[in-house]
Parts: sequence; C-alpha cells; structure tokens
Amino acid sequence: MSALTELVAANIAFVGTHFAMSHPLRASLVKTLGDIGFQIAYSVVSFAALAWVYFAFKDSPAADLSGSGDIGWAIATLLTLPAMILFAGSVIGNPALPTPKAEEQARAEPKGVFKITRHPMMWGFALWAASHIAIHYSWRTTITALAMGVLALVGAHLQDRKKQALMGAAWQEWESKTSYWPRWSGLAGAGALPWTVGLIFFVFFSWLHMPLGGIPAGIWRWF
Repeated sequence: MSALTELVAANIAFVGTHFAMSHPLRASLVKTLGDIGFQIAYSVVSFAALAWVYFAFKDSPAADLSGSGDIGWAIATLLTLPAMILFAGSVIGNPALPTPKAEEQARAEPKGVFKITRHPMMWGFALWAASHIAIHYSWRTTITALAMGVLALVGAHLQDRKKQALMGAAWQEWESKTSYWPRWSGLAGAGALPWTVGLIFFVFFSWLHMPLGGIPAGIWRWF
C-alpha cells in the first residue's frame, strides 16, 4: 500500500467512525456501554484513527503538487480569518455543545456569530480546510483537508437531525431563527469578543505554522 493510499484509508476511517459512532451506532453503543463507557470507546476509536491519519500524513510526500503561488496563499489567508472569528465565537452560548443550558440557549435570540450560522465551529473548520486546499501544495494536505471539510459540513447537517431528536421543539425553534448556510453579511457585526479573539488566533496560529510545519503562512508569509 502506498503512503497516499494509506492516508486515504486513514481519513476514511477517521471520518467514517466519527459519523457511525455519533449517529447510527450511538444509541445501541450507549445502551450496551453506558454513557461513560460510550465516551471512553468513542475517544479511544477517534484518537486511534486520528493517530493513523497523522502517521500516514507524515509518511506521504510533502510537496508533490505545483502550488498556487501567492494568489493561493492570499486566498488561504482570507479564508482563515473568518474561520478563526467563527471558531472564537462558537464556544459561548452554543446550544449544539453538551451543556445543561442548551435548551435555554436554543430558545434565546441568536447573537454574535450565530447570526451568521448556527454551526460556526463547523464552518470554521470547513474554511480552514478550504484554505489548505487552495494552496495546492501537496496531495497529503489536500486529501486530509478535504476529509476534515466533509466531516465538518456533513457532520453539521447530521448534528441538526440528532439535536432535533434530543431537544425537540427547542432545536426546531433554534433552526427557525438561524441558518445552516453562512450569512456572511453578518460577519462585521459578529461582536467585539469573537473579532478580538479571532484576530489573536489568526496571528498566533499562522505564526505557529512555520515552527510546526516549516512553511510560513498568513501574514507571516510576506513579513
């Protein structure tokens, strides 16, 4: 098996087990293992599959595509900034997260990044994935980013169905007030905190790209 073939298999395993354990197999696994046992099993399987992705990624060629030059890097940089803003704002007041206040949050009026989409975290990951595809630097990056983008966006859709079943009218009310697809006109009004933290994330993680990945990214590519 070639390194890239193994990487494809590893990404399919990671995405597939995540979907299977989060949705069709979840109820039967919880019934058999209990809530804590399920969480342990879910974590073990997820970390094992992610480790396989990591080692297969490391074994694959590092730069076997032509690259998209400065245009690709500019596109990637522009995609990464809203990704970080969405992610930064997604951890506060998010009824999709496992919290005792989920139903209360779902019945509240959406604010901040939730005026853009009810899945800001997932869309943040999807934009991050798209930024890496835009660079067109290697097959290993493209394959893995595509898998993570599919996991984020299909996972968001499946999450809607799961939350409807778990939360009923509260989640239906949240869906009626929010959008799966981003309404980008709301980005400017996402709020001071998501913008501030998102900008900090944007500067820090793009800087971290060089010591971790050996490639300057974001604004650091030009400074």
